[in-house]
This record gives sequence, C-alpha cells and structure tokens, in this order.
Amino acid sequence: MTISKSPPIHPGEILRELYLEPLGMSAYALARHLNVPRTRIERIAGEKLGITADTALRLAKFFK
Repeated sequence: MTISKSPPIHPGEILRELYLEPLGMSAYALARHLNVPRTRIERIAGEKLGITADTALRLAKFFK
C-alpha cells in the first residue's frame, strides 16, 4: 500500500475559494472590514503571504 502525500493547502486558497469567491467579496472590501491594508489580503489570497495571528483573529471575528 502506497500512501501519497499531498502538499499542504495554503490558507490563501481557503480564503479565496471558500470565502471571497462564494460571497462575491473583493480583497479590498474584506481589507476595509478588517481594517488592514488591501495588499495584505491580496497577497494572502494570491498565496504570496502567510496569515499572521493578528490577521487570523480578524478573519475569525469577521466570518464568525
């Protein structure tokens, strides 16, 4: 039996595919609600930046 390992899923992929796209929300709109720079959300959703604890807490509160 061979077990294949998949690469880990980037948090930005989850944010983009499960939240932003289904809600029709732009990175700019989310950034305004979270009071963070637009580029932070764009870079996370583009899988160029990880999520800090601060951003994770803001996202959790917003999507609660």
